[in-house]
Amino acid sequence: MFGRRITLFKIFGFEIRLDASWIVIAILVTWSLAVAVFPYAYPGLQRSAYWWMGIVGALGFFGSIVVHELCHSLVANHYKLPMKGITLFIFGGVAEMGGEPQNPKVEFLMAIAGPIASIVLGLLFHAIRALGASWGTEVVGVLAYLGWINLVLAVFNLIPAFPLDGGRVLRAALWHFKGDLVRATSTASRMGSGFGMLLMAFGVYRLLFGDPITAIWYFMIGMFLRGASQMSYEQVLLRSELTGEPVRRFMRPHPVTVSPEMPVRQLVDEYLYRYDYKVYPVVTAADELVGCVAAEDVRKLPQDEWDRHRVGELARPCSATNTVSPDTDAMQALSKLQQAGGGSLLVTERNHLLAVVSPRDVINFLAAKLRMEGRSVPLPQARG
Repeated sequence: MFGRRITLFKIFGFEIRLDASWIVIAILVTWSLAVAVFPYAYPGLQRSAYWWMGIVGALGFFGSIVVHELCHSLVANHYKLPMKGITLFIFGGVAEMGGEPQNPKVEFLMAIAGPIASIVLGLLFHAIRALGASWGTEVVGVLAYLGWINLVLAVFNLIPAFPLDGGRVLRAALWHFKGDLVRATSTASRMGSGFGMLLMAFGVYRLLFGDPITAIWYFMIGMFLRGASQMSYEQVLLRSELTGEPVRRFMRPHPVTVSPEMPVRQLVDEYLYRYDYKVYPVVTAADELVGCVAAEDVRKLPQDEWDRHRVGELARPCSATNTVSPDTDAMQALSKLQQAGGGSLLVTERNHLLAVVSPRDVINFLAAKLRMEGRSVPLPQARG
C-alpha cells in the first residue's frame, strides 16, 4: 500500500511515519488554504499572511489526523491488538493494525475513538477561537478552520463505508448480530466499494461541468476506497480460511534443487534460464540442505568466472526468515512470504528439505477451499 516512508517520531510507543505521497497533499492543502480558502473568508490581508496561515493551518490539519489515528491505536493497544504505527499519506492517515479485533465490542470502540477525537478537537478549536477573539484575524482564522475541518473529518469518517470508521462501526454491528466476521466484512466492504463508485461518479460529473481539479480528487479518493475495501475483505478472508491450516496441506514436494558441486555456469544455463524460481535450494547427495542460491548471488560473480566456481561457494545459509516446518500455521507462512517479497519458503525437517511453498501455492489452496464451500471470491494473483 505504501512506498518509501520516513519515520518522524515515536509517541506512546507508536511510530509516526510519512509516506512519500504525503508531500503532494501537503503542498495542495497549503496552497488551497493560502490562495483560496483564507483570502475568500478573510479578505484584505497581506499575501504573506495568507501563506503563513496556510502553512500553520496545514500543519494543524495533519496534526489533527495524527491525533485521530493515535486514538484508534491507543484503544487497539489497550485490547492487546498489535499496531505497526501510523502513516500519513496522500489520502490522509492510517493506523496500521497487525490483526483483526477479537470481538465486535473491540471493533466498535476502536473505530469510534477516531471520530470522537476529531469532534473533541473541533469543539476545542472553536472554543479557543471564541475565547481569543481579540488575538487577530490570522490566529482566529486558522483556529476557525481547524475547528471546522475536524468536524468535517469526523462526519466523513462516520459514513458507513468500510474501511472508513463508520464502515467499521457497521461491521461491528453486523458481526455482533450475525456472529460471523467474514460475512460482516463482506457486507461492509460492499458498502465501501459502492461509496467509492459513488465518489468516482461524482468526479466524472464535476469533470463534465468544467471542474477538473475537484473531479480528479473525488475520482482518486473513490478508487482508493474501492480498492481498500476489497483488500480489507481479502485479508479477513485469508485469516479466516488459513488460520489453523498447516503448511503440509499445500506444500509442493519434490522441489527443484541444485548440488553444491554444480558449476555456476550449469546453474545459469540449466536452471536460471529454464525455471521461474527466485530461490533454489542447495542440497547434497545425502539429501542434506546446506543453503540456497538466487540469481542476484550469481550476478555478483563476473561471467568469465562462472566455470571456475561452484554453487556451494555462492550458497547462503538458510535461516528462520526463509524456512518453515510442515506444521507451521499457514498465516505465519504467508506473513514470511510477504516479508520475503513474494519468493518461496523452504519446508524443512531436521535439516532435510521436504518441499517448497510459494504465494501461488497459498492462493491455490485458498481457492480450492472456497470452491469446496460453494463460494466464488476473486483472489489476488500470485507468482511463485
